[in-house]
Amino acid sequence: MSWDWQVFCQDTMDREVVQGCFGKGGDITYLDWMLSAWGWTVSVAVLALVLALVVGSIVGTLRTLQDRPMVVRLGNAWVELFRNIPLLVQIFLWYHVLPTLFPVLRGVPGFALVVLALGFFTSARIAEQVRSGIQALPRGQRYAGMAVGFTTFQTYRYVLLPMAFRIIVPPLTSETMNIFKNSSVAFAVSVAELTMFAMQAQEETSRGIEIYLAVTGLYIVSAFAINRIMAFIEKRVRVPGLIAAGGAGGH
Repeated sequence: MSWDWQVFCQDTMDREVVQGCFGKGGDITYLDWMLSAWGWTVSVAVLALVLALVVGSIVGTLRTLQDRPMVVRLGNAWVELFRNIPLLVQIFLWYHVLPTLFPVLRGVPGFALVVLALGFFTSARIAEQVRSGIQALPRGQRYAGMAVGFTTFQTYRYVLLPMAFRIIVPPLTSETMNIFKNSSVAFAVSVAELTMFAMQAQEETSRGIEIYLAVTGLYIVSAFAINRIMAFIEKRVRVPGLIAAGGAGGH
């Protein structure tokens, strides 16, 4: 078996090897294409993560308001709905079904729909982690906030949520890595990310080993970078004496 890594230096149109491996004057090599696909993968993952953190934090917080049972039920319904439907099915629903029911979505690009699907799917898992993080705090934290005259909103904002996020960094690390890997399902609706690149480039070049090894390497590099960044954050914000509340996060 002979490997041909020069496949990445080939022009995607005429298969001629390009000096330096980067296309010029409008030409695109497979290396150019792969790096562009990597950019799309990172973009989908980062935007979905931001959406998941915002929505998951809100839903997770609402699920701890025991004096408002209706709000808790709505939060529970959100978690159960998005956590129990497979991600690929959710993406197809966003891409094929919802635009039919809501015509305003027909003009939304597939990239944005994938971000919404992946973000909401992950928000259910983050909501569970936020809930467990808040409930892991000593009751005295809540009472202390109320004792100094904070409203419920202020108690969560200034006391409970900052502490909760510091102790759920480890499970959030797993979710951050998962959301990057889960972004690969975007190929199903023709988003030009790494998995779609690998499938199409392999068909065009018949060099599947080289293509998939390179794509796998980029996934590994990305996951390792996420792990190191989150480990640094965890070390900086760790609360002495408190154990991370990751058990209820759905792992």
